[in-house]
Amino acid sequence: MPHQSFTNRTFSTGLCAAFSAALFLVPGTSLSQHEHMHDHNEVSADQSIGTVDFQADCASEVRSDFDRALGLMHHMMYVQARSNFEDLIEADPDCAMAHWGVATTLFQPLWGTRPDSADLKRGWQSIKTAREKVQSERESSLIEATAGFFEDLESTAFWPRIDRWASRMEKAHKSYPDDLDITALYSLSLLTLAQRADDRDPLHERAETLLREVFVQVPTHPGAIHYSIHATDADGRAKNALDMVEMYGQIAPEVPHALHMPSHIHVRLGDWPEVIEWNARSAEAALRFPVNDAISLHYIHAIDYMIYAHLQRGEVDQAVALYEEGTEKGPHQAAGPVVYHFAAMPARLAVEQRQWEDAAELAVRTPGYLPWDSAMGYWAEGMTWLARGLGSIHTGQIAQARQAEQRLQALHDRARTEDEDLMATYIDIDRLILSGWLAHVEDDNERALEQLRAAVALEKSVEKHPVTPGALLPPNEALGDLLMAMDRPKDALEAYRESDQTWPGRYNTLSGAAEAAREAGKEKVALEFERQLAETAPDATRQAQAQARTN
Repeated sequence: MPHQSFTNRTFSTGLCAAFSAALFLVPGTSLSQHEHMHDHNEVSADQSIGTVDFQADCASEVRSDFDRALGLMHHMMYVQARSNFEDLIEADPDCAMAHWGVATTLFQPLWGTRPDSADLKRGWQSIKTAREKVQSERESSLIEATAGFFEDLESTAFWPRIDRWASRMEKAHKSYPDDLDITALYSLSLLTLAQRADDRDPLHERAETLLREVFVQVPTHPGAIHYSIHATDADGRAKNALDMVEMYGQIAPEVPHALHMPSHIHVRLGDWPEVIEWNARSAEAALRFPVNDAISLHYIHAIDYMIYAHLQRGEVDQAVALYEEGTEKGPHQAAGPVVYHFAAMPARLAVEQRQWEDAAELAVRTPGYLPWDSAMGYWAEGMTWLARGLGSIHTGQIAQARQAEQRLQALHDRARTEDEDLMATYIDIDRLILSGWLAHVEDDNERALEQLRAAVALEKSVEKHPVTPGALLPPNEALGDLLMAMDRPKDALEAYRESDQTWPGRYNTLSGAAEAAREAGKEKVALEFERQLAETAPDATRQAQAQARTN
């Protein structure tokens, strides 16, 4: 894919001496070299993935194989889990739960991966086979839950399928409340429903409570730990699962997604060195798990998280190097998370550094082989248009900014038409930010503030999506920037403070708050934010901070 130019950098660019060792883990090698050091795509049988003891109604000699496949599914290593279930079917064709496993790995609830028509047919056939072979009510309850997702092959709508699956998972849990794996999967369904709920707290609370109960009984259960991190990757909950975070990497030290998940909590806490370290390990591990000769989505997922963290630390050289190395590889797995990250990474590098000329010229929908015409593809493309629009505004290209606004509206409408309300909301937040800035340059500051405050309110109606480390431009940070441009530093300071509550430790939020406080005559407050920034980005200079605020 064509690379963007990120040479006119405003952050400090001193290389961290320990970076190479922290990123690549094996001295003297790079991630690209690691790609050729391993040619298998399975977690070998002697490598730990945690503790699962489902006691499936399969031949006794393959029950441990089933547990391993289910464990990989709990880790959201869906492709590898499916391969294990397929191997199990060859060894024991009458194992009903192996057929259930194949079907259940074909949809990934939290990621929002939409199976195509071929996978829908395959999943439905696997469920029909599982129904023919099942021998217990307990296993039948899980089979019927997954059947709910694959019923109605005439419709491709995703959320009605999720609703049916979640409803039947609730029924399975009520029938078998002490079953650890059913409880874990039921909790996953609650977290999936929470993505679209008006009141998310009860669903997060319920899932967190149930998963804690599983964890107390089996502290190495992969579903308990993994889904607990997702349950606490929410406003005000990040510290609730800290005791599980470190354990996750210990119980599954070779599983890429297990090595990535602790960073969800560290992002929420603004602990950027931990985000970098965990995702460096995850990226290195992910290269050992190709998917149909493509690089696993877990690799670029980790790379984007590292880029985000390095930018908050003012470490631009490291961020750019990761972007260049990550995108030079290929092909990448054509999955929703991958399309998101390929749009997010260049947009972050431009917008975070306020490199408006680069932002205005970002390429749209590249690389072309990724699924841009999908729910997550709409959101991903929308981020590019937000960056292009902001860049155009700050470089005086108002007509081009208007085009970006129109594209965001069209993407929002398309998502809404396809019943993808969550993605439509994310897109609309970005559209409101851009519309607000357009109103400002047209001297309609009342409308500008109205649009930005609407974006702030809309952000509060949804949680951070699991795919992203953070917003391209948080609404309250954008509001603070706008208020500074309107020479209202006191109000800007409050907006930055609000942003720091939701997205702590962001470079531009902290530097913006420091500048706003100083211009508002609050010297002690300014010094405190500068102290926080110095701790967050120890290599960044004050001159670079000032440049980063220049529009």
